[in-house]
Amino acid sequence: MKFYVKKICTLFLTLFLVMFLAFTAFRIIPGNSAQIALGLDASDEDVAALMHERGLDKPFLESFVSYVGGLLHGDAGISMHYDKPVMEVIKGRLPVTLLTAFLAIFLIIIMAFPIGILTSAIKHPAGETVFTLFNQSFMAVPSFFMGIIITLIFGLILKFFSPGGYIPYNEDLRGCMKYLFWPALAIALPKTAMLVRLIRTGIQKELTKDYVRTAKSKGNNMFRILVLHVMKNAMIPVITFFGMMIAEVLAGSIVVEKVFSLPGLGTLLVSEIGARDYPVVQAIMLYIAFTVIIINFIVDLTYKRFDKRVNV
Repeated sequence: MKFYVKKICTLFLTLFLVMFLAFTAFRIIPGNSAQIALGLDASDEDVAALMHERGLDKPFLESFVSYVGGLLHGDAGISMHYDKPVMEVIKGRLPVTLLTAFLAIFLIIIMAFPIGILTSAIKHPAGETVFTLFNQSFMAVPSFFMGIIITLIFGLILKFFSPGGYIPYNEDLRGCMKYLFWPALAIALPKTAMLVRLIRTGIQKELTKDYVRTAKSKGNNMFRILVLHVMKNAMIPVITFFGMMIAEVLAGSIVVEKVFSLPGLGTLLVSEIGARDYPVVQAIMLYIAFTVIIINFIVDLTYKRFDKRVNV
């Protein structure tokens, strides 16, 4: 019980610290977002009026308390660029990022685990060499470059999809998912290669241990040993990496969204940084940070489930 209480307390403390640091960072960054929103020709009175309207002229602690209170009620402020609630701006983009992320995670799972388990049986030196060559090639290619390759081969040459032809999910969900398959694949392939290597190495390492030989001597077949014993032990390091990978995917692959012209959070983040729309940028940064923190929290709990020795 102490383990879970400690983790929950750490979770809330970390979330609060992230909110404080993000809020502080955007308060001390040079530049006046109100001035940028109104334009360089705006008068000092107009800038001051907008700052007062948005609460930008309040003392730091008063502003922070007001901001936290707003977040607890689902209010992240008003966008300087769009002149409407930040949550409304994000709400239109978040489903695109989440659909792409969940599709990428699904592809990673259905590819990485079967391939990792099957390739763990490779013993021949030539097979090892071929596997290593292909695996490291996919690992070395960044997701955004994989997106460019996929666009070139499957979009421009084979005509499987129209580059830049995103279909909104609220108009045609099936058509949207067909298009999102390609950016999801670009995200999934490099991470699948990493996960395959980790699963394969973990299984091969476990297969050399004494308990496997003991299980064989008792007449257990290899499939039973693999499922009941080897996989459970081999998954312990995989869980940590898989959790980090899920957090990264859910947080959004910014450059991949730009490659495929997706109207997701990544594209929004890039455009609003340029526009110095700090309320929107701050909200997206908090989304990314919260996603990473919560996924890591879930990973810690899952790790405890697989390894009872974990108490910290």
